[in-house]
Amino acid sequence: MSFDGVVTRSVVSELNRILVGGRIDKIYQQEKDELLLQIYSKGKNHRLLMSASSNNPRLYITDSSKSNPLSPPMFCMLLRKHLSGSIILDIRQNHLDRVVIFTITGKDELGHPTERELIIEIMGKHSNIILINKESKRIIDSIKRIPAEISRVRQILPGLSYSYIESENKEDPLELNQDIFNQQLDKSNGSQKIFKFLYQSFTGLSPLAGREICSLSGLEPDRVVLSLENDHKERLYKGMNEFMTRVRDNDFRPVYVLGDDGLDLVAFYALPLTQYSGLEQIYTDSVSQMLDFVYKSKDTSDRVSQKSASLRKLLGTKLERAQNKLSKQKEELLDSRDREKYKIYADLLQSNLHRINRGSDHVVLENFYDENMENLRVPLDPKLSPAENAQRYYKKYGKLKTASQLLLDQIPETEAEISYIEHVLVSLENATEVKDLDEIKDELILEGYIQRRSMKHKNKKVKLAGPLRFTSSDGFEILVGRNNRQNEILTMKTAKKEDLWLHTKGIPGSHVIIRTDGRPVPDKTLSEAGILAAYYSKGRNSGSVEVDYTEKRYVRKPKNAKTGLVVYDNQKTIVVNPSAAVVDSMKKGHEEQ
Repeated sequence: MSFDGVVTRSVVSELNRILVGGRIDKIYQQEKDELLLQIYSKGKNHRLLMSASSNNPRLYITDSSKSNPLSPPMFCMLLRKHLSGSIILDIRQNHLDRVVIFTITGKDELGHPTERELIIEIMGKHSNIILINKESKRIIDSIKRIPAEISRVRQILPGLSYSYIESENKEDPLELNQDIFNQQLDKSNGSQKIFKFLYQSFTGLSPLAGREICSLSGLEPDRVVLSLENDHKERLYKGMNEFMTRVRDNDFRPVYVLGDDGLDLVAFYALPLTQYSGLEQIYTDSVSQMLDFVYKSKDTSDRVSQKSASLRKLLGTKLERAQNKLSKQKEELLDSRDREKYKIYADLLQSNLHRINRGSDHVVLENFYDENMENLRVPLDPKLSPAENAQRYYKKYGKLKTASQLLLDQIPETEAEISYIEHVLVSLENATEVKDLDEIKDELILEGYIQRRSMKHKNKKVKLAGPLRFTSSDGFEILVGRNNRQNEILTMKTAKKEDLWLHTKGIPGSHVIIRTDGRPVPDKTLSEAGILAAYYSKGRNSGSVEVDYTEKRYVRKPKNAKTGLVVYDNQKTIVVNPSAAVVDSMKKGHEEQ
């Protein structure tokens, strides 16, 4: 993936056409490192996304939005104070670096005209969004404050002077000529690969750009610089000059490349990619449209992964404890099954008190419980009297008998807890949006696995999303629960008694419902619903998965069972192969209806 200086220049070119002269009406900070500015320009409202995310920093116009936090963060409030109602005068890029400067005019606290600059630095984990006074270059604030403890080289703090990041030993490729190219080539490490030489010698180029220039030059990107003859160097320069001419002329053609399966994203760029000539390349009308497609799912996926990490850790710990507890309970149950021998010991001692000497460590007695009256060796505590030894064995017998009864009740409870936690972990695997995690977290709070951080939000309920919806090849609607709470609502409230209910056999997974509307279900639809049940289960990556199905009327929730846990009967079983392609096909089929 490559949001490099070339893509940045493409974005800046597009933003200049659309946003310059526009008015900043609204400012939101929907993530700790992300802004959304609503700008009215040329008779339309536009949403400008600015993200300083470590994983997916980016800048473009988007059609989508996220939910806003309950209260705006401090940086958001500061931007509203300084920028609301202001006009965008200019948008420019610092050379070909991934730094974009918005020059904005507005009024200060006294109503006097003033100009400020909102700067986004798209630099991986060092990405930032910074507001400065244009005249003094003093930092007003930033979305990420960088004190000396984090960086001794460059601090970003209110009151400090702002300076651009220096690109050491790199030339601006916008100024490219033969002399500059040859100088960089002479300074390079001879064992360096050509594509690395390109992006490590010129500002704003990425590994993808380096390989593309090699492709345009007809040279292998992994060749080392030392192996280049003069004609190879000339070809490389011509290839880079052709590449940079399109960049200088803003002759962009945004594209993204899909893999052999037509699903996986391989690459995206602001220019055609000849290096992927054998793969499907999809061109878009604007760079923002392309970036919105690329990052919408990628950023959501990354944020879901990050935000679910703490829940995974918590549940992993709870699961390990429950599994250890179950192992210990089963071990104790096995021990308790030997309790009858302690009652026999006690009865034999009690019947033979007069024959046992105090201080003995054992005694051999006739076992009247044995039909052959075989002798039985009974261990004794020498410190206790024969009667006390008998009482000790009676107590041990009673204790184990009570423990056995308790364990027979406790073991199913522990097994149910393990099953519940495993189902929640599957729900985390299936989560595709942050709101899915909010639902799961709210469920864990209700089940007592997580404590509420604040009494302020005690009565705030997370609004549940609906189940996933699919359409089978035969036109049947199929519903899939996203988590335990949705599973319970789907099965116990939404589904009708004649609908078909499916669930993976013996492993955690989502509840799946086929809406029959009184019609018989064709085998193809049953198979596709089974694939959905397998795909949204712990068995997603297995070769084949057994799936049980039965009418919803035969599914019930046991008393006091945890959320989403049910029992069922009158089931039949099918075997399916989980398939992402089939799932995607059914999803598209539903969207087209």
